[in-house]
Amino acid sequence: MRNKLKLLSKIPFYKLSHATSWPGMLPINLTLSVSPTCNSRCQTCNIWKKKENDFTSEEWDKTMASVGQWPFWITISGGEPFLKRDQLVELVKICYHRNKPAIINIPTNSLLYALTPKYVEQMCQSIPGTQLIINLSVDGVKEKHDQIRGIPGNFEKVLQNLEGLKKLQKKYSNLTVGIHSVISNFNFKDVAELYAWAFSVEPDQYITEIAEERVELDTKGMPITPSSENYSQAIDQLIAKVKKHQFQGVSKVTEAFRLEYYQNVKKYLQTKKQVIPCYAGLASGQIYANGDVWQCCIDADVMGNLRENNYDFKKIWFSKKADEIRQKVKQGGCGCPLANASYTNMLMDFKTLAKIAKNYL
Repeated sequence: MRNKLKLLSKIPFYKLSHATSWPGMLPINLTLSVSPTCNSRCQTCNIWKKKENDFTSEEWDKTMASVGQWPFWITISGGEPFLKRDQLVELVKICYHRNKPAIINIPTNSLLYALTPKYVEQMCQSIPGTQLIINLSVDGVKEKHDQIRGIPGNFEKVLQNLEGLKKLQKKYSNLTVGIHSVISNFNFKDVAELYAWAFSVEPDQYITEIAEERVELDTKGMPITPSSENYSQAIDQLIAKVKKHQFQGVSKVTEAFRLEYYQNVKKYLQTKKQVIPCYAGLASGQIYANGDVWQCCIDADVMGNLRENNYDFKKIWFSKKADEIRQKVKQGGCGCPLANASYTNMLMDFKTLAKIAKNYL
């Protein structure tokens, strides 16, 4: 509760900073890319082709010490994060001790299902008071998932990973197990079956986002994003299903935000413009595996490199280059439905908050 109140108290200052272009705030939502290395071969992603000189644990420690206790939510992404599982555990510990986030979120393709619970348990033990979310990626049911992910037998490994993690939840109250789906040109016709399966296995949360052309994933120019019409037909089925489900407490609020996010994605696909003001580079940001600091993973404009700046995050975040990137974002020089940034943007937009309260709560 204290973390949530602290987060809410910062919102007026982010709005003031956005309005005045005064860069006095550090991100509350930060993504850390541990490595692009991946053992999936997804039709919607080429990140596995990249090779980087990945940060060491020592470099992450110096960097996160510079970030300080600002982030409310930290996502640790890949590639496949569990390919570097020993360093992943260390990074989770670093974030806990240096940043004290309320939430640490890690996605996984479940291919290392036999090892995942062991390392997740180490994380849960190391971060009391911080919620650890493990999101299992699922883009279809059975062979459909394997086809999109490019790995035969992947779906069965998801099921085994889900079973192992649910058993672990009996021991650790700070573990949340979710399912995450990417809606793309490869599965928008099959979402009814996907949604039915996702709800049947009863994850703690089920989230979807749209496949996007990202610099990070090396997918610029790839025909992966559904048309406005196709996405609307696909997501409206999920919206109807969510509205029928009787969520309570925090889950009800969380799902209300997601329902509004889905509506915003539909609007973006129709207009190709920012639906609400974007706070990427101000309230949200990303550190890539090689130390580059980005406002987001879509355009991945480099504010600076941490190795070249003595691992001083603040020096880069408050630099002239960072100011220029924030101005581009503020002036609508880009637009996207990136889920991670979008939820932060919604939190900063009072009109959106009022709409959520009126329509869903």
